[in-house]
Amino acid sequence: MESRTASTALRAGVALVAAAVAGCVVVPVNPDGSIYQGPVPAYPAVAVPAAPTSLTLPVRLYPTNELAAATGIISGTVVNYLNGKGTFTLAVGGETMSGEATRSGGAASRQGVANAYGARGSFANCQYTMNTNVQGTGRCTFSNGATYQLHIGG
Repeated sequence: MESRTASTALRAGVALVAAAVAGCVVVPVNPDGSIYQGPVPAYPAVAVPAAPTSLTLPVRLYPTNELAAATGIISGTVVNYLNGKGTFTLAVGGETMSGEATRSGGAASRQGVANAYGARGSFANCQYTMNTNVQGTGRCTFSNGATYQLHIGG
């Protein structure tokens, strides 16, 4: 009988230990006692494209009177800083003229003026209307009386 009692006691002990351990969870801890988080998986960084700070558009001026016809088509650029202002540059007969372009009513306006001045003393005054953010038309008058139709954009 003793072996039966020992066997029963052994079974009871194993059952008690099994019941006690069944509710346990092993939690790893750091030497300072805080819970160990484990290695953090590395996720690739998501690049957010920066908003453009300027937009460069080609400009072409087509002659609309005899004085302008003597010079021919003029090319240049306007750099729109997306805040209602920009720079205006033209190449006219070996002379570079530069100045600024400004929207008349601020950045949201479609109408604007552009002026350029050359080192030889010549200048151009233009008025324009933007049809889209990248395309517009207008008229330019030069200091010598030449007039041009202005085309902005490609």
